[in-house]
Order: sequence, then structure tokens, then C-alpha cells
Amino acid sequence: MDRVDYESMVLQDLLNAHDRGELNISPWYQRRAVWTNAHKSYLVNSIFVKMPVPSLYIRHTLDLEKEATVKEVVDGQQRCRSFIDFRDNKFSARHPAHSRRTFFRDLTTVERHDFLMSKIPVAYLIGADDSDVIEIFGRLNAVSKTLNAQEKRAAQFSGEFHQFCLREAVGRLSLWREMNIFTATEISRMTEVQFTAELAMAMISGMSDFSAERINQAYERWDEDFPEMEGVGKRLERVYEKIAALDPAMIRDTIFSRSPVFFSLVLVLDSLSRIPARARLETALFEIDAHFNDPRPLTQRPKNDVDFVSACTSSTQRIKSREIRFNYLQSFIS
Repeated sequence: MDRVDYESMVLQDLLNAHDRGELNISPWYQRRAVWTNAHKSYLVNSIFVKMPVPSLYIRHTLDLEKEATVKEVVDGQQRCRSFIDFRDNKFSARHPAHSRRTFFRDLTTVERHDFLMSKIPVAYLIGADDSDVIEIFGRLNAVSKTLNAQEKRAAQFSGEFHQFCLREAVGRLSLWREMNIFTATEISRMTEVQFTAELAMAMISGMSDFSAERINQAYERWDEDFPEMEGVGKRLERVYEKIAALDPAMIRDTIFSRSPVFFSLVLVLDSLSRIPARARLETALFEIDAHFNDPRPLTQRPKNDVDFVSACTSSTQRIKSREIRFNYLQSFIS
């Protein structure tokens, strides 16, 4: 291989190359198309909101007989198909200027222009033979780290429910950090996104034992469409608005910085028709924390306090522990 040239390509140029038969998106070593419409919609939405997308790797050669350039997609087949299929109105995507998902044909003239003139990063492989291409393809698709359950979930389902959970989690980044709910490492591994998914599930269907399989099922069920999105979003905003108004120390320096207890707090506040004012809520949280940290031996403390301590420190993700925490917090806050 001679070199790799890194450039930008306007989407319209990519589409034109495909329409002229100059873009081969299915070379023999590529995998078959596996992206769902939800995956494709997420990519197009990234273009709409001007978020970065991964580079395309294209082998650029010259057909001397036809005196034409030939572009072969080494990595990025499914991204190219997504752009082509959206232009051809085969699926819809969310656009920030529209309340519902929209097809390409329904975009305004300006919106279509902006989409088609969007630039995507491209690495052109110049002078690459088949052995070069196979090695590059293998390197690009090698697994660089072991994915956790949420990262695998996000890779498999990137549709409506995942986008909602990601958006809600990212929007509370300052809260997670200021109140010490999640560490930087946990945030980098999408722990707060899984936390948000479980909250949404509990708001819709009630509390249950933690189950990775149940979360997988929710991601699959709501991948194409998440009808409860607006309602759950408003409920979360209502609760987090109250929490954000608290003295951060009331969460950061108390039992509520533990994510299982914070999970229960959010659900309790959501259950109330009227959330207490800041001062009253802070008093309740202070009292709960004091009961948890009571220096007396457990044998000398009330049974409901002992049960609460146990529910906060062991089997925290089981339904029984979640119910105990919920009822205990509610008795102080409501």
C-alpha cells in the first residue's frame, strides 16, 4: 500500500458515486447487511445534530479501461447503506426541528440541503492490494476491549429506547458528578445509561428484581418505537429538577450517593403527586441518613431501621430490598 489519505467527503458526493456505480459497498470480504432501521436512524440523527461519526475506509483505485475511479468500501458498509436508504425514503429518522421521525422526502429544502452537504470523514487507501485490505479490515474490526452488558446492549440496539436513555443520562452528567452518584469510570462504561433504563422500566411497569435479560427485552421491544418517551421524560425532569435544587451535600455526603438508594429516591419522588419543598425534603433526607448511620448496635435499633440498613447494603438489586427502601423513604418524605 502506498499511503492513506485522510479527507472529508460531502454526503451528496457519496450518493452520486453510488448512483454512478463507482462505489462498491459490498466487496467479497464484507459481512452481510445487519443493521436494523433503528441503527440506521441513529446514524442519520447523528448527522442532523452534527455529532461525529466514524470514518469510512475506502480503497481508491483507477479503472484504466473505463478511465474511471473505483471506490471500494473496506469499512463502513452499513453506514453507507444507511445514508443511501435514508435518501431513498426506506426509513425515517428523528430531526431536531420535527416532533416526529421524518423521512427524507418530508424534510424542508434547507434541511435536505444541510443533510446532503454534511461532511463525513474518509480514509482513502491508495495502492492497497487485497492482502492489505484484508489486514486493514481485520484490524478495524478487532475487539479492543471486553464490553460490559450495557455496552453490548447499546451496540445491538441503538434505537428509540437507547437514544432516550442516553440523552437523559448525558443530560444529567453534572448531577452525577457533583453528587457523586457515578464515578468517571462508571460513566465511561455507560453505567448511568443502564441506571436510566431501569428507572424508565420501573416507572412504566413497576419495580422488579434487577435482570440484565429484562433490560435486553426492553431495549428490543422499544427499539423501533418508544411510545412512553414523552411521558417518562417529563416525569424524570420533574424529579431531577427538585433533586438538582438541593444542597449537593445532601446527596453527595449521605447514603443517597449510593446508586441503589438514589434509584429508590427517584422512584419515591416520582410517586408523589406533590414533591415537598426544598427545605422539607432536605430535612427528610438528613433524618433518613441519620437513621442509617445510627451508632447503636443493630440489636438495639427499631426493626424497620434494621431492615432499611440491610436493604441498602446487601442484595440491593432484589425486589424485596427495593420495596423496603421505597416504603422506608416514602414514610419520611410523603
